[in-house]
Amino acid sequence: MRHRKTTVKLGRPTAHKNSMLHNLATSIVLYEKVNTTQTKAKAVRSVLERAITAAKKPTLATRRNLLSIFSTKHPVNKIIEVLGPRYATRQGGYTRIVKLNNRQGDGAEKDRIELVKYET
Repeated sequence: MRHRKTTVKLGRPTAHKNSMLHNLATSIVLYEKVNTTQTKAKAVRSVLERAITAAKKPTLATRRNLLSIFSTKHPVNKIIEVLGPRYATRQGGYTRIVKLNNRQGDGAEKDRIELVKYET
């Protein structure tokens, strides 16, 4: 039974999965939209939503916590200076997943995950 199992394994060891999700979250923050498979899009959504929610309070502790998710300073600066104020009044739901066609080689369901354009 699958009761209370919230994490997705994605067929990888834990360290590889975490690294892949953090890299995907970095790309979404920098480019604001990324095409990926449906399972990866659903998995990275929670990482990204938590990071944007934390960035609403721009403290030094928040910056250090975000540096543990994102490996460089560029996405951390953008998420604190641009995305935090953009979604300051929004109570979650910062991402949108749009279904695309299936991948040619293996038929995997492809999606586009993007940040919602939200102006206060």
